[in-house]
Formats: sequence, C-alpha cells, structure tokens
Amino acid sequence: MSLKTELSATHQQPTLKLTHYQNGFGVDVGGNRIHFSGMSTRVVVDHRISAALPRHPEKVGRRDNPIQRKPDWIRVKAPNHPVYHQTRELMRENRLVTVCEEAACPNIGECWSQRHATMMIMGDTCTRACAFCNVRTGVPEGLDAGEPGRVADAVAKLGLRHVVITSVDRDDLADGGAGHFAAVIRAIRGAAVGTTIEVLTPDFLRKPGALEVVVAARPDVFNHNLETVPRLYPTIRPGARYFQSLRLLDRVKALDGSIFTKSGMMVGLGEDRAEVGQVMDDLRVAEVDFLTLGQYLQPTVKHAAIARFVTPEEFSEYGVMARGKGFSMVSATPLTRSSYHADADFAELRAVRARRVAA
Repeated sequence: MSLKTELSATHQQPTLKLTHYQNGFGVDVGGNRIHFSGMSTRVVVDHRISAALPRHPEKVGRRDNPIQRKPDWIRVKAPNHPVYHQTRELMRENRLVTVCEEAACPNIGECWSQRHATMMIMGDTCTRACAFCNVRTGVPEGLDAGEPGRVADAVAKLGLRHVVITSVDRDDLADGGAGHFAAVIRAIRGAAVGTTIEVLTPDFLRKPGALEVVVAARPDVFNHNLETVPRLYPTIRPGARYFQSLRLLDRVKALDGSIFTKSGMMVGLGEDRAEVGQVMDDLRVAEVDFLTLGQYLQPTVKHAAIARFVTPEEFSEYGVMARGKGFSMVSATPLTRSSYHADADFAELRAVRARRVAA
C-alpha cells in the first residue's frame, strides 16, 4: 500500500513512520499516531495545518478503540479512474474543500469518477467535536469572500445537473454561516442555471434567523442529518440537540413547503431497531421527504467504536419500514451517505412529487 503526502509550500516535510500491525497499520506524523484498518483503500496525510497540531485535539487523551476488519459488503475499490483525478485537480485549482476527502468517504472513487464532488464551504475546521466525524476540529479561520464564486465556477466546469453543498459547523459566526450558504446558492444560480442545489447544513443552534436566510435563497433540497438516535446524542453528537435538529427540518416546511427536505442517520453505533423506527416517525411528523441510512465507519482509533456491522438484509428491512411510514424516497444500504447518488435520487424525488400531484 502506498502512502501519499501532499505538502503545502509553506510547511517543511514532517517525519513519517509507517508501522504494520496484524489488523492494519499506523502512521506517525510529526509525533501524532494515526491508525488505519487493513481494509483502508487510501491514506491522505493533510499538511495544510502544521503536523504538530493533532487533527482532533479533543480526542487525543481518549482510549483507543481498535478498528475492526470490515465485512465483504463494505469493500470498495481504490480510486484510479482518470476522471477521478480530473475532479480532484479541479478542486485543487479552485482551492475548495470537499467533505468527500475530509470525512474519508468510502464512495469517493465512484463519485469523483462521475464528476460528483460534495463541496464543504467555510473552511476545513469544525467548531463541534462529534465522536463519529473525521473532519478537523478547532478554531476556524475567517470566511473567504471569494469562495462562493469558486464553488460556482467548479459546478459549472463539472457540468453538474445536481450539486450538494455542505459545511463545517461555525458556532463562532453570528449567523452560523447562513449568509455564506445563501451567497453560494446565488453564485451557483448565476453560473450554472440548470443545476439543482441541495444544501446539507449545520443545526444553527442558538442562531435565530439563520435558517430563514438559507430558506430564502431557495435551495431545491434542504438536508440536515439527525445522525443517530436520541439516546446516543450525549456520546456521539454531544454538541447538538436532537429536538433542535427536528425543529429545524419542520421549520423549513413551514417556511417554504416547495423545498424538499432530507435527513440521514448512521446505524451500527449501538442503536436498536425500535429506536431507529422512532427516529423515522419523528422525521415523518416533521414532513421530511427523503431518508438516508448508512453504516457508521470508524475513521480512527480515537473515534467512537463500531458496535456492529449491519447486514445488507437488515438495511433492506429498514428501507421497507421507512417506505411504509410514508417517506417519498429512501436510500438504505451499508455505503449510503447523504450525497451518494444525490443527482439520480433528486430526479426520482421530483418525479414522485409530480405523480402525487397528478393523482
């Protein structure tokens, strides 16, 4: 397995030490240990911030949770398609951050080979510290006023029919970044007229008026993930509040009923079937149109442990359950992620609404 490092011109190369273990390998980067499963398909060591700073400083003192070997149904191929490299190069040229890379998404090879990249605005550093997430945590930099234009330019060059825009949490900003989301939506509308826009937003906790700003910009889909069941919030999503997230989704429909709403959750964190069913019911009360369900995959030994790998058959059962509760669209597979196949899913979601209106 090769180890590829990308070095900023402003940083000196740190010392890298690769150590093999029975169940994977570890990388020492400037004194920081990162452990990867033997099933990992890619490794990117990020030097945009000094290697002396850990990616997740709040997790440094936590005990290690060994990464389990993934079952056969989780395996993905390493990205090697030429279009994948073209997509990657465009992201670099436009100085854009993607959640595909930052969150170590297993579907990056497939999606980028189809020019589908989910851009993550407002920087690469999150103000929250969720136990499941691989995005860097810490104190973020100020907003980049040129970013909306660069995002729009990339969307136009990729020729996307549908684009998903997400962000880090920005609790440091008075509006949580809502104005920046709106600016990105407007820029895309100007540069790529036929492209439909899906936003995957933070919860805007304690940011009055922020949601209204994003809704007023009229994205085609408003997505906000509940992530897990309420019982697990204190350990898995400690900076968030389950009912705040529900109210956010409910409020979108109250503000503009024409906007599709969407939410997703991970399974395999210790939840039970009844709890998953209750989350589905809560989302339907909020009139959420689209539900995504996927397997939680542990990024590093410092993140929350996987309680179990949910089988494809169980995901199929969850899909049947969700459709029975009235969701217009459901995607429930081990590798489902919020923006996975989002373009095709949006086309189907719009077709479902059209059929219902015509009936």
